[in-house]
Amino acid sequence: MRKIIVSATVALVAAISFAAPSQAGYYSYGYQPHCFIKKVKAYDYYGNIIIKKIKVCK
Repeated sequence: MRKIIVSATVALVAAISFAAPSQAGYYSYGYQPHCFIKKVKAYDYYGNIIIKKIKVCK
């Protein structure tokens, strides 16, 4: 019984230690998202054209 508990604990610690670095990829140093300016054309209540510039980052 004790061997099962010890082996389960070792397996759990190993799984957690591999999961933590995989999440760090999104927050790495030097990461710069690709951004561009998108123009969106809309109309107001009176029918006038309104052009908005929106910054989109991926």
